[in-house]
Amino acid sequence: MRAMNMKNATFTTQLFLALVVATLFLAPTAFAAAPGITGPTFNLTAQPAYLNQPDGEAVYSWGYGCNGAPAGFAPTLTNQACPSMQVPGPTLIVTEGTAVSVTLTNQLPTAAGNTSILFPGFTVTPSGGVAGLLTQEAAPGGSVTYTFTASAPGTHAYYSGTQGDLQIEMGLYGAVIVLPTSVPANCTTGYHSLNSSARTAHAETDFRLSSAAYDHPGSCYDREYLFQWAEMDSRIHRQALAQVTATVASGVCATAGNAACRLNVQTEPYHPAYFLINGRSMPDLMDPNFAGEYPHQPYNANPHIHMGELMLIRTIGQGRWQHPFHEHANHVRILARDGNLQLSGSATPVTFTSGLTGDTGVAARGLAGLLMFNTDTTPGESFDGIFYFTGRGLNWDPYGHHPVSNTGDPLATLGCTADVNGYNSGAPTAVNFMEWCQDHNKPLQVAPFGDVAAGGPATLPDPNVLTNGPWYGGTPYFGPDASLRASMPACVAGTNPLNANCTTLNPANLQLNPANERGWAFMWHSHNEREITTNNVFPGGVLMMLLVDSREFVIDEGM
Repeated sequence: MRAMNMKNATFTTQLFLALVVATLFLAPTAFAAAPGITGPTFNLTAQPAYLNQPDGEAVYSWGYGCNGAPAGFAPTLTNQACPSMQVPGPTLIVTEGTAVSVTLTNQLPTAAGNTSILFPGFTVTPSGGVAGLLTQEAAPGGSVTYTFTASAPGTHAYYSGTQGDLQIEMGLYGAVIVLPTSVPANCTTGYHSLNSSARTAHAETDFRLSSAAYDHPGSCYDREYLFQWAEMDSRIHRQALAQVTATVASGVCATAGNAACRLNVQTEPYHPAYFLINGRSMPDLMDPNFAGEYPHQPYNANPHIHMGELMLIRTIGQGRWQHPFHEHANHVRILARDGNLQLSGSATPVTFTSGLTGDTGVAARGLAGLLMFNTDTTPGESFDGIFYFTGRGLNWDPYGHHPVSNTGDPLATLGCTADVNGYNSGAPTAVNFMEWCQDHNKPLQVAPFGDVAAGGPATLPDPNVLTNGPWYGGTPYFGPDASLRASMPACVAGTNPLNANCTTLNPANLQLNPANERGWAFMWHSHNEREITTNNVFPGGVLMMLLVDSREFVIDEGM
């Protein structure tokens, strides 16, 4: 994966400022994971409920949920629950080769008719229920069971196979995560072992479902997040609610087999006003998993990493539209689509390099997935990809180190010993673990616009580099004491002359993010600009913030 381009490193746009103000300042810090329920036996129900949106709207919807307590949860998170209706449906977590059984009970309004679940990519045997066009269906009040073998690791979709234009739109979709049966040996050695040591050194819990996405040594990772893209046309939902209400009021559904007991919802023309990731829109999707204000939208979308970590992105397009999604700060290496690894054509064993890590191993076939500037979220398709961020390519030291410190801060003079790939990998307990050593001690600018005449490091703000605003950490550098590391003692009004060895960063009247976090926020958003609104109001929709922190900030994805 190539170095970060400078377009993605820029913090100057008004869009970024608006997002920082509207999201980070207004919402509490929250971290994502890939939460779900464990099997291999799952009891689900399809029910109606309302989804809360950032504009105050509560949208009538249908969703899958747990019919009773699930067998278990993974990973362990705060306030974990599996409601009887949620959007997306519960993420089903199983292991490769496991025999899976899913029983669905139809508790939708009687007028909605039958419902079902499709599990594309698996050979499914249904039992019970009634015959439908694509699979066996559960009649109102009835049940159907689907059994299959989890034959392929990776991320897979499940969704209704009954009147999909209406039922999937209403929220009947979810994800299946299949974990590999064995972890490739290199996932616990080399840099992956060092990242594990770094987590231990800073008392971080490991929230991964596995350490590899596939039975392949090129699929190791350090963190993982699941994102399910969808959209909603609230007209369809309002029409469904009105017709359900009318059938109840008229009593036409009280008599079994009454032809008038049905819905006739027009699903075209299609004009969605809500664009969702994991059932929520920005900024709600940055609130914690299982937050009480979203009783039927338990999963958030708030990726959070340290420098040098490999992030596994699991993504499913669950709606009708393409969502051209752009992950700022680096490209994404596609590992697989619909659980199928993207491999080279040769069956001859090859030696390969895994991501940035330099770990070597032998695989029957090498990985051949694309590096993508925009990841394509095709309706009905899933992909797994690897993203990482190190600061390489910035051409300045993101930690703000000095060859000689005059601040008394011992962190200011941390060293950087390059490994064969150029990273500071030999110090997993250090704040600057995995720093790109070639840029160590490089100032942000040679001749900044701030109040240092030349040579840097810059004392900002500099309008060509970043902008002021709430949650601005006072410096473009990482870490809670980055202002000290970046420059000099604080300037005292009326005492220090212009260009003196002092800094005006962190003025007393500046609203700062929490004292233990001085990270960077990168937009991850749809390049269809309409989709970064909620009911045509910006910011909203299919948009989130990737948060990158130095190692002293403990990322707790249990929130």
